[in-house]
Amino acid sequence: MNTLAAQEIKRCGISAVDDLIDDGPVHVIKNNHPTYVVMREADYAGLLSELAASRLAASVADLAAGRVHRGTADTLMRELGLAQS
Repeated sequence: MNTLAAQEIKRCGISAVDDLIDDGPVHVIKNNHPTYVVMREADYAGLLSELAASRLAASVADLAAGRVHRGTADTLMRELGLAQS
C-alpha cells in the first residue's frame, strides 16, 4: 500500500503524490489514520465501471429470481403508506 503523510502534501504540494501514484492508489495519512485515497482518473473510471457492471448483474439476478415486481410510482407509494389522500 502506498502511503503518504498529509503533512508531506502540505509541504510539497500535490507533486508529492506523483512518484507514488505510478505504483497504484496513494493512501493519505492524517492524524495517524488513512483518511484519503488519491488515484489516477483512469483507475477511478475503471472502478466506477466495475461497480456499475456489478450492480447491473445484481439487478439481473434479482429479476431472474423473481425478487422484482413491476408497478407504478403511485402503487409503490400506496404500498409504502406514503400516498397522499
